[in-house]
Amino acid sequence: MPEYYSLLDKALNLEFLTAEEGLEVFQQAPTAELMEVGNRLRYYHKPEKIATWIIDRNSNTTNVCVANCKFCNFYRRPGHEEAYITSIEEYKEKIDELYRYGGNQLLLQGGHHPDLGLDWYCKLFRELKELYPDLRLHALGPPEIAHIAKLDKMSYYEVLKELQEAGLDSLPGAGAEILSDRVRRLISRGKCGRKEWLDVMRAAHQLHITTSATMMFGHIETDMERMEHFVDLREVQSEKPDEAKGFLAFIPWPFQDEGTMLKKIKRARNACTGDEYIRMIAMSRIMLPNITNVQASWLTVGKQVAQLCLHSGANDFGSIMIEENVVSAAGAAFRFTAEGIQNSIGEAGFEPRLRDQEYQFRELPEGMIQQKLDHHSMIVD
Repeated sequence: MPEYYSLLDKALNLEFLTAEEGLEVFQQAPTAELMEVGNRLRYYHKPEKIATWIIDRNSNTTNVCVANCKFCNFYRRPGHEEAYITSIEEYKEKIDELYRYGGNQLLLQGGHHPDLGLDWYCKLFRELKELYPDLRLHALGPPEIAHIAKLDKMSYYEVLKELQEAGLDSLPGAGAEILSDRVRRLISRGKCGRKEWLDVMRAAHQLHITTSATMMFGHIETDMERMEHFVDLREVQSEKPDEAKGFLAFIPWPFQDEGTMLKKIKRARNACTGDEYIRMIAMSRIMLPNITNVQASWLTVGKQVAQLCLHSGANDFGSIMIEENVVSAAGAAFRFTAEGIQNSIGEAGFEPRLRDQEYQFRELPEGMIQQKLDHHSMIVD
């Protein structure tokens, strides 16, 4: 009997697999067996035959960034003719449209602007909350928090506490890429390192700020580095205060390579097949038994693969997004309507349910399914 059999049994008992054990399972177990185990673990965490989705908007505070990530086509250097900082009037137009489509969450991220510190973000958050008291701010991410902390010479905890008091509701898992300093030095040297990313999340959990976690894979990382990424996330989740939610969801997606410096310089290609993505969804369940929700990234893999993911460990179909600039700039071109995402979940054999960022069910806004969202896109959070 192959060794991975006993490891899969260990996973089904919700035991933590080591990175080496995870590698053995990932490289040896057939896809069908991984799907079965991932699906069984999904039903342990989420026993109802329901798949959730959310409608929100991903707006960018600025495209000015000094991180110089080699996989990003979105950023502009300071002083570039296309550089911008979004104004309050522009936010009002974007948020008003979001509300018209039935959403109330703003995924707010941007570049590492060298001149925008903590006071600027606190002022922005307070102004947005004054204008829209029920707006949910799912904002920034560990690299941005680390950047602000460096500018203002403050701890991550202090930065997050002030942002929380200014209106921050939850923290996306942005900028994780692969939690390996070897990889990060090669693809995102200007961003925070592995330990800094994890320490920001530790601080957020101490403040009871709900977070998510991500992985962008399929570029220059090794399979072992993927498994070590899982282990790092799992350990941080184990450290959270008992009453804190910590990482509420995990979202993996494959590297999008179109036009990126990473493709040109490092010759990295997006070679992730549908089969490999499904295997990674299953491994997410196997390696992360203490994270409740796993999201399939249909933006980067398409409808059919995402539907199979719902039978491989995923319980969430992601977000219809009224705006998305970063992943689309690197070649992700799939689109969904509100009706389309509902139908796709139904076709896969699940009841579709609209949710909020805390994974609580919401009723569909009246007339929402009839609204035309064809020009809208999605990004995982």
